[in-house]
Amino acid sequence: MRLVVGVHRRGRPVSLIRQASEDHHLPMKLEIDDLSRPAVHALLNEHLQNMHELSPPESVHALDLEKLRKSEITFWTAWEGRVLVGCGALKELDRNHGEVKSMRTPNAHRRKGVGRAILSHIIQVARSRSYERLSLETGSMEAFKPAQKLYESFGFTACGPFGEYIEDPNSLFMTMRL
Repeated sequence: MRLVVGVHRRGRPVSLIRQASEDHHLPMKLEIDDLSRPAVHALLNEHLQNMHELSPPESVHALDLEKLRKSEITFWTAWEGRVLVGCGALKELDRNHGEVKSMRTPNAHRRKGVGRAILSHIIQVARSRSYERLSLETGSMEAFKPAQKLYESFGFTACGPFGEYIEDPNSLFMTMRL
């Protein structure tokens, strides 16, 4: 996988991720997103709905559109041509600590490296911002095992609650030193 950074014609920074895979004929394009497109809304609605199906309401920490538009959050979308294949965000908790948020790949595009590419980009950006630590919250249930394995493959390890989180049997908190 090779990352190529450029600027989209609308002025948004983008990264092209070249995949050496039979499944990918087009390069995946990562771009900072303004959260205005219907396809992005649909993916985020799918994400929120799925989180509510898997977790009790008090344990759902997925962000809606309004919260994703806050200044401390950078939100990226991944595209293959005109097809939205995933999203992810980085929230600044303080000048040394970031949080991975809103990682989502539509069911039809899972197991193709999209989540890995987005997470790799988020980690790269966190390092460029000189964060010392990057953390995340994910579900503790079986349905979240693939996400947990992805995070572990990048070096995230279990930790206690951070930021405004509290101990929750439905949550797994993970962190990595950068």
